[in-house]
Formats: sequence, C-alpha cells, structure tokens
Amino acid sequence: MTTQTYHVKGMHCASCAAIITKKLSAVEGMKEVNVNLATEKAKLEFDNNTLTTEVLNEIINKYGYSLVVDQSETAQGTSIPDSFMIRKEKESELRKQLRKVQFTLPVALLVFVLMMWDIGSMFFKVIPHLPLSMEFFNIISMVISTWMVFRVGAPFLHGIVMFIRSGVASMDTLIGIGTLTAYLYSAIITLIPPVKAFLQAPDYTYFDVTIVVIGFVLLGKYLEARSKMKTGDAIEKLIGLQAKSALVQRGGVEIEMPVEQVRRGDIIIVKPGEKIPVDGTITTGYSSLDESMVTGESMPVDKKTGDKVIGGTINKQGSFTFIASSIGQDTVLARIIKMVEEAQGSKAPIQQIADKVAGIFVPVVLLLALLTIIIWLTVGTSYLGFSASLSYGIMGLVGILVIACPCALGLATPTAIIVGIGKGAEYGILIRNAESLEKLSSVGTVVFDKTGTITTGTPQITDIIALDNKKNVASLLQLAASLENRSEHPLARAIVEAAGKQHITLDDISDFMALEGSGVSAMIANIPVAVRKPVELEKNIPELQRLQKEGKTVVLIEENGIKTGLIALGDTIKAGALEAIAALHRKGLRVIMLTGDNIFAATSMAQQVGIDEVIAEVLPHDKANKIRELQREGKKVVMVGDGINDAPALAQADVGIAMATGTDIAIASAGITLLKGDIDKVAQAISLSRATMRVIRQNLFWAFIYNIIGIPLAAGILFPLWGIFLNPVFSGLAMAGSSVSVVSNSLRLKRKKL
Repeated sequence: MTTQTYHVKGMHCASCAAIITKKLSAVEGMKEVNVNLATEKAKLEFDNNTLTTEVLNEIINKYGYSLVVDQSETAQGTSIPDSFMIRKEKESELRKQLRKVQFTLPVALLVFVLMMWDIGSMFFKVIPHLPLSMEFFNIISMVISTWMVFRVGAPFLHGIVMFIRSGVASMDTLIGIGTLTAYLYSAIITLIPPVKAFLQAPDYTYFDVTIVVIGFVLLGKYLEARSKMKTGDAIEKLIGLQAKSALVQRGGVEIEMPVEQVRRGDIIIVKPGEKIPVDGTITTGYSSLDESMVTGESMPVDKKTGDKVIGGTINKQGSFTFIASSIGQDTVLARIIKMVEEAQGSKAPIQQIADKVAGIFVPVVLLLALLTIIIWLTVGTSYLGFSASLSYGIMGLVGILVIACPCALGLATPTAIIVGIGKGAEYGILIRNAESLEKLSSVGTVVFDKTGTITTGTPQITDIIALDNKKNVASLLQLAASLENRSEHPLARAIVEAAGKQHITLDDISDFMALEGSGVSAMIANIPVAVRKPVELEKNIPELQRLQKEGKTVVLIEENGIKTGLIALGDTIKAGALEAIAALHRKGLRVIMLTGDNIFAATSMAQQVGIDEVIAEVLPHDKANKIRELQREGKKVVMVGDGINDAPALAQADVGIAMATGTDIAIASAGITLLKGDIDKVAQAISLSRATMRVIRQNLFWAFIYNIIGIPLAAGILFPLWGIFLNPVFSGLAMAGSSVSVVSNSLRLKRKKL
C-alpha cells in the first residue's frame, strides 16, 4: 500500500468531490479516499502494485477531472516550490474568472435593472413603462443570452454533456439544465410563432433570466474562489518565511547559492537582518533571533555557540556561522508546513453529514425540478390554465436548478478547518488533524504531566537556609558551589550555575572526594567541608522536614563537623503556569496533575498553580490506565505531556497535546503540538477549537436552512397562499451569495484573538 496526495483539476463543487470520492472508492485496490473541496486535493491510499496515477486518471478523466501528483510528496527539496506553483496557477485561473466577470456582470446588471423596471411598471403607476417594445427587447435579449449560454456558460453545458455521457451530475449540470431550458423555451416561442400559439404560451420570455442568472453565478464562483484562496493564507505565510539563498563556506570560499543547493554539514554564514536558511547548530559567534514566526514566541531568543537555530527565523543583530544539520523537507519549517497542510486536508467527523448529503444532492434536485414542472402542468392547469401553468412550471424548474447549492454544504466544514488550523499555526499551535480540533472543543478535563509540562524539568535551587547564625545565604552557596564544581551530578550543576548567576567567586579546594551515593567533601583553607545527603538521625531538623514534605531534594552543608546550612533543590514552575491553569478554570475545565513523583512534591506543586486534583506516584505504564479510568467515568479528557513515559497516555486520551520541547515519541503520539512548550497555549488551543466548531455549526445550519427554504420557494410553494413566485433571477443571486457567505463566515476566524 502507498499513500499519495494529488492536486485535483476540474473540481468546482461539493458534488464534484462526491463524484470523485465515489468513483475512486469503487476501484479495486483502493483502500481510502479523502477528497477535500477547499484545498482541491485528494489523499489516496491504494495498492501501488495494481494501481498507478495513470490508471486512476483513466477512471476519472471521463468525468472531467484529473489528478496531478503533489510534487512536495516526492521532491528531495522543500515542499515550497510546488505549493508556490500551485498558488500561481490558482491566481492565473482567478484572473481569468475576473476578466469574465468584468465583462458579463455589467451586462447582467443592466438587464437586471431593465427587468426590475418592467416588473415595477406593472405594479406601480408612477413608474413609466420601458421605452422599448417587447419584441425589440426579446430580440436584443436573445442575441445577448445566446452569447452568454453558449460562450460564457460553456462549462455549464459541458456539465450537461458529462451527465448524458456518464450519468454523473454536478453543480454545473444543474446550472446548465436550468439556463438551457429557459433559453430553448424562449428561443422556440420567439422564432417559431406557431409553437407559441399551439402552447398558448404567454408573451414573456426568459432570455433576461438566463443572462442575469449566468452573470450572478459567475460572480458567485469568482468570489468563492477568491475567498477559498484566502483560507490558505497561513500556509502562504509559512512558505514566505523560507529563505531563498544561503551564504556557504566551501573550500575556504564564501559562495551565495539557492537554499535548495545547501547540503548537510555545510558551514553557513549569517549576517544581521538575514533569515536563517536551514536548521543547524551555531559553531562561532552569538546573536539574538526572532523566532516568533515559527514558534509564536514574541521575545527575541539569545543564541550562542552550541545552540540550535531554526530555518526561517530572523537574525536580529550579531553575525555567526552554523553547521547545517537539517535541509529540505527535514527542516522544522518544512515539517510544520507539511503538518499544517495535512491537517487542513483532513476531515472532521462533523463533515460526514454534509458529505452524505452532497453525494445525493444533485440527483435529488434534478428529481425535484422535474416533479415541480409536472405538478404545475397537471395540478396547476386545473386552476390557472395551461399557458400560465407552463410559465410558472418553467420558472419553478429553472429556479430550483439555479438556487440549489451543494457548494455551501461542501465548504461549510473544510473552510473553517483550514482557517482554524492556519490560525493555530500562527500562534505556535500545530494541529495534526481536523478530528483532534473537533474533539478538543468538547473536552471537560485537562490532565497535565508535571515534569517538563507544568515545571521546567531542570532542578534549581529553591531554598538556602542557614543553621548557623554566623553564616549567610551567599557564603553557604559559595561553599557548596566550590565543592560541587568538581562533581558531575545534575544537582551539582544546578548549585554551580546558581553561584555563577550571582557572580560568586569559588574557593580553592583540595583533597576532593566523591562520597558514593552520599555527596562530596574537600578541604577549604585547611577546614574539612562536606555537601551531602542528610542521614536518618538528622531528619528531625524542622527546616529539613518542612522542605522534604514539599517534595524538595535537600543537601546539608557541614564545616568541620558542624551543620551550618541546608540547600533545597527542586523542579521550578514554568513562567505563566499559574495564569494558564486559571485560564482553563475560566473555561469551566477541571484540571488534574498525573505524575510519577511522590505525593508531597506533586501536591505542593499543584497547590502553587491551583490544580484541582493530584494523581501521584503513577508508574509510566499505568498513566494510560489512569486516563482510561477517567474516560470510563464519562469524562472527555485531554492529556498534556512531553516525555516518552507520557506517549501511551497521550495516545489514550481523547486529545493528546505534546510540548515541542519534549521527545519526538511524545509529539508523534499527540494530536496537537505546542511549539516552545508554552503551557498557556493549552487554553488558546481550546479557545481556537471551540471557535472553529462554532463557525462550522453556523455554516452547516445556514447551508441546510438555505436549501431547505430556498428550494420550496423557487418551486412556487407560496403561490397558492399569497400569489408570490420567486423569480429565478433572485434564485441565482441567492445561490451566488450562499457559498460566499459560508466562506466569509469561516474567514472571521482569522480575526479571532486567542
């Protein structure tokens, strides 16, 4: 089996997507088909031993569609050139549509004004009749509508041809049948008077209706296409971050080359104000980098020798060199782009309803249109006579075919998903798929791992307590750091770093000894000094008992056999953790800490940040079981973690959120990744998911209501009650507005502040 992403050409509506899905799903050897109208892509999983791109194209070419391999799936370089070319193709197509609209819309509007003038003069005496005879108006309208139907409306006629040839109908088929029916009827009664007399047809023709409907439909398609392009702005911004060239040192010579030619191991020179071309590690120099465009972190980040740099970020001040470690699709930026693209192309479970409706929509509408004209010609003739019933029947048929809009249904979910996931990427929230985004909106319980998630994950000094009145904090830290400077223990590093930050000068030592499993000792100015674990008999010291109850690791400082002080070390709370938990509480969520740490350390930390419940001393393999227990209680759970031991729990939870500062295994198990490991982004992600689902529900509601109300109105359901009949012109205007309104509603998410 292989998975391949294709660009789909010729797909314009939800029915098109449904046709492609149906035809490809029926092919032997095809496992999964995911066609996305908003991105105009298809992700296919199939047996590559029996199926090829050429075979798949043979199947769908007959219906007017074609598949083009997404080059970003196969290219060794970045995915950016392919996306750029697709964008350019879409812009070129949009310009063609605009030119067509610029020519047809003024004509359609002029005819629309004349129509309204003629209708108004029939009902209001103050409005004079048109200064044109009906015969002359019909001839002019016929000439214009002939050009509109057969030249401008050629794609709609092609939809009819495809329907006749293959039995597959799309949105274009509906518009084509509706406008061609109105045109042919009008042309026949205008050019062949005996037919008009035989049918007892009224003088009124529908050339004007044909002109205006095609004009409005083309306007709607243009506005829809333009709006759909805007939904992908987030990807375009990410693509725009990529540097175009790099200054590389090769053979002692500085060479400027396209970024695609950079190789792993190249030494790259970066000057102030330049973009970092690829990922790597600084070898010489230091600087401050703006990483906001990749991580969402607004503050510049200081970098020195040995620090990693990310391609696409901006060097603010210093010059430095770095060695390229990740290029092409392996860079952080390329992986983010790919992850966002895949997520935007995925389907949320809520979309299944719209997909099912879109799959049967066009055949049902064709049946309703046929049923409408039959009812008007049978039942209507009994009350209104054949002539009037024929006129209303044709208007009903045209109106239904024009007003019915599967596109609003098809675009309701994917456009909101695209904008929502793109918005998340701007804030450093990477969402793996639409399903995770949907599930996150309904969670009620947030479970945090402690170490590395709520805390920094690195030990730091929290308390220094003098047990001798002659000692102060600085002198105790100086003694401890002087000894620990020779030790390789992680806690020793924390003590030495704390002394360094306070610019404390270390004492010279001699006779250094590492006391196995206990601590270190040495001589300072001929005085024996030790920094060690307290023994059992020393644990009755009140300060020591208090610190250990708080879950901290405590070392005792001893000079010449006298206990002079205590140093407590512990994991420190991340900046913003308290406000992040408070933000979750404001959203009505219950917050739980799930950790392998002892109950004292976990409870102390939980109390400091306001966590509701603590589940401590849990072994790594039991974390997933604890999540399962919460789910059995009926809770929808999101798990937030960063370590390898969190991976099973992240996978078990309804939604897993991984900190990008954590391990690759944790990130692979999660549905959502938070860049820079910012805990405050958890609440932002939930806000985003709720806002996105709210927009999707609004879109689906209006798309369904629009069709449920619009189709009966176009059929003439109000005529028996109040004598009101919806002119097909307004059906065309309504259809044009429906898709645009759905996409515009989705675009509101771009303005949301998280």
